[in-house]
Amino acid sequence: MKSYRKELFFQSPNRREIIRITDDVQAAINESGIKEGFVLVNAMHITASVFINDNESGLHHDYEVWLEKLAPEKPYDQYWHNGYEDNADAHLKRTVMGREVVCAITDGKLDFGPWEEIFYYELDGKRRKRVLIKIIGE
Repeated sequence: MKSYRKELFFQSPNRREIIRITDDVQAAINESGIKEGFVLVNAMHITASVFINDNESGLHHDYEVWLEKLAPEKPYDQYWHNGYEDNADAHLKRTVMGREVVCAITDGKLDFGPWEEIFYYELDGKRRKRVLIKIIGE
């Protein structure tokens, strides 16, 4: 069994942004030489998420609207967490969206359904953050 590790780095100019990273993950699989196994892709920051869904702008907008209803950014003083940083809403949104995805690798490719894509969801941007890609298999 082999393993491979790679990090992706992001610095979004926006507070929130959805970034498609499917091709980056596939590139890491190609670099690894692993043909059969699994890939873990996880956000290494508590105010960011990695998730799988459709690459459709309307759906991405719906995430923004839905999450903002669940955990509105403002007013900042509604959250006990806010003090040094005003990002309590980002922590809550990340809890809903999740930390990571695990995907099957078959014949050197992501073994996905027809519309599945991997996304990095920045929930408290404007600073450098990273995503871990860990691949195991043979």
